[in-house]
Parts: sequence; C-alpha cells; structure tokens
Amino acid sequence: MIIYKSPEEIERMRVAGRIVADTIELLVSKVQPGMSTLDLDRIAEHHMRERGSIPSFKGYRGFPASICTSINQEVVHGIPSAKRPLRPGDLLSLDVGAVWDGYHADSAVSLFVGSDPPSETAEALVRATRESLDAGIAALRAGARLSDVGHAVQGVVEAAGFSVVREYVGHGVGRALHEDPQVPNYGEPRRGPLVRPGLVVAIEPMVNEGDWPTNVLADRWTVVTTDGSLSAHFEHTMAVTENGTEVLTARSDER
Repeated sequence: MIIYKSPEEIERMRVAGRIVADTIELLVSKVQPGMSTLDLDRIAEHHMRERGSIPSFKGYRGFPASICTSINQEVVHGIPSAKRPLRPGDLLSLDVGAVWDGYHADSAVSLFVGSDPPSETAEALVRATRESLDAGIAALRAGARLSDVGHAVQGVVEAAGFSVVREYVGHGVGRALHEDPQVPNYGEPRRGPLVRPGLVVAIEPMVNEGDWPTNVLADRWTVVTTDGSLSAHFEHTMAVTENGTEVLTARSDER
C-alpha cells in the first residue's frame, strides 16, 4: 500500500534529505587513494549524528555499517571495511540514508578515486547512469504513471550501450526506509499507479557495463555483476507536491 505524505511530513523529509546531501558532499570531498571505506563510514556516521539524525542503514536487517560503499564490479550494498583501501581509478559508489524526526531520505552517487583519468567506457557508464537518473526525475510528475520513470531510465541506459539491473529497484520512502511502491528502472510506459501529490520515492538507477544479472557475495550483502563488469549507481529521494516535483536530496551543485 502506498503511503502518501502530508506537507508536514514532506517538510521533515526535506531536513533528512538535506542531511543526506551534505553527508555525500562531505564524503566526496574526503575520498582519496589509500583511505579505507571504513574511514568513509566513520566520517559519515559522525556527520549524520552531529546533525541530529541517525544513519538509516546501520542495523537495518542486520547491515553492520552506516553507509554502503561499492567498488568497481560491486553494484550496491558493499560493506565498508578497514581492509579495503581505495586505489586510484576505482569506481566508487556511495549510498547514504539518514532518518530525522522519524523520516528517512536516501541518496547515492558514483565517482572515480584519484586524479587518474578513467577509461572512456567507465566514464561513459557513469555519465549514462547520471543522465538516466535525470530522465527518471523528469518523468516523475503528477498525472504520469509510475512506470514512466523506469521507461525513461531504461531508454537512456540502453541507448548508451549499457544494461539496467533488474533484481534491485527504487522504492517508496517515509517512516520506513523501504515502502511501497517499488520503482523499477525498466519497463513499458503508462502502467502502474497514477503519480499524485504526496508520493515520495527514491529513484535509483543501477547500471552495468556488461549484462544485467547480479550475484550476492558470501557476506550476504554485497551485490556484484555476474560477468565482473563495472557498475554505477545514482539515487535521489523525490517528493511530488502540489507545486511540482522536488528533489529532497539535491546537493549544493544541483539546487
């Protein structure tokens, strides 16, 4: 069942979204070769708690960390580790969630570690994933159907020669980190629920350089591409209001 949010609830989620956005900006500024993904996790948790929020992920279904750090062929849900130093050229995806006053926000970004230029294919992958998120955001508007979002994402990704992950999708957000409805990143247009004010969802394209199937590692969390190809991930929490659609997790360069 979709839980539509009141203007007051969306206002709380704006605060959570701003905390998430600021945390991602801080992490991006700190990323450098040689630091561990656990270093990033500690920076993120300290910042979120200092802002009066709680990391959404820590303890969620047993997840042991405050953020997800996925590298290269890791799609999502990578567990930060002191044994995982970042290397120049790594493709790093940072996924951050925070809960403030009982309401969650969720966002993700992919970037390259260090100053070494990535391969043309890796750069194109990240660009296409980001552009597919923008297309999904543009498709989320009152009067549309929810499947219009996934159709828009899929069109951008496949036109660029990459593939959309099928096993993991976007989701509703609110008092719970994951609520109805599911928001696939693929599909036919004009299907599913009618988009109307009060809908809050996280749109999150997960895009593979190669084919779309994935596996889960022995840690029971880290999702990797089956064929070992690179993967990128971008995400924003979106609210549909009477005044239009708002990106609750927009970073300062996007506002």
